[in-house]
Amino acid sequence: MVSGVATREIGPEDGDQRLDRWFRRHYPGLGHGRLEKLLRTGQIRVNGSRARAGTRLAAGDRVRVPPLPGLGEDGEGRAPRPSPPVDEADAAMVQAAVIYRDADLIALNKPPGLPVQGGSRVRRHLDVMLAALRFEADETPRLVHRLDRDTSGVLLLARHAKAARDLAALFRSRRLQKLYWALVAGVPKPAQGRIDAALAKRETGAGERMVATAEEGLRAVTDYALIEAAGRRLAWLALMPRTGRTHQLRAHTAQVFGHAVVGDGKYGGEAAFPAGFEPRLHLHARALALPRAGKAPLVLTAPLPPHMAAAWRFLGFDPAPGGDEFAPFADAP
Repeated sequence: MVSGVATREIGPEDGDQRLDRWFRRHYPGLGHGRLEKLLRTGQIRVNGSRARAGTRLAAGDRVRVPPLPGLGEDGEGRAPRPSPPVDEADAAMVQAAVIYRDADLIALNKPPGLPVQGGSRVRRHLDVMLAALRFEADETPRLVHRLDRDTSGVLLLARHAKAARDLAALFRSRRLQKLYWALVAGVPKPAQGRIDAALAKRETGAGERMVATAEEGLRAVTDYALIEAAGRRLAWLALMPRTGRTHQLRAHTAQVFGHAVVGDGKYGGEAAFPAGFEPRLHLHARALALPRAGKAPLVLTAPLPPHMAAAWRFLGFDPAPGGDEFAPFADAP
């Protein structure tokens, strides 16, 4: 074994992102030119194979990291750097978004439109605001999973390293249940069931998107239940993803049902924009059930964002908690 070489396993919070962005987050002192040289010479590998800066990582992948002298890495492989000050308005916003907090975790109701992590043209994102959520703790909380930029709802943060490891293990085991609410164009039939359709990334004229394809895709499974319909025009669905593919719920509803999530032009086109509704994605991570040893699961729920609450009022839907959010899926395997 080469001295100083480390192997890092990708957790759920880092899945489905480019390798160079992963290095930027975990090794901020490593410049792009130096990273490219390490990739060209095969010193950085993913699952034992050579990789490129644009290689997509998935949870469970193993990244070989060679010795990186001069970065001053800490015990977790990150170059220590002080957290930049958080803008006062952003700090107030994320603190107001907290829906649950204990010694181990924080749950947010993430606003729609707020990216969880940064990118080449994204400077304002949740990851740079986390210092505002320390409260009385010594450590800055860390992400353990992600939501799409335009998806709102329950997002978990770990308040220390052990909590991050435990939560990451729960996400990998699929014992942690996630439930989404969506407003879709049309009414699926039957009213309840399971979508089992593999998804693969494809480059299209409109950019990269997920496509349902049995030949090349990875298995993707979503349970669904119709909660209420507005005639034949729109439907309120509860969705429970059993796998965690990129854009899984959006691709499944649009491509398998033919009933896209309202506001989802990427997958639904013009049909996703019925007249009278705000042209924003109507997909919300409504609830998350966190198993706990010797106790009932911790169920966290997030109120609808303003644009979805307005749609529910217009359609006469009642989003108020009425019992077990997961009840429609009690008999699902």
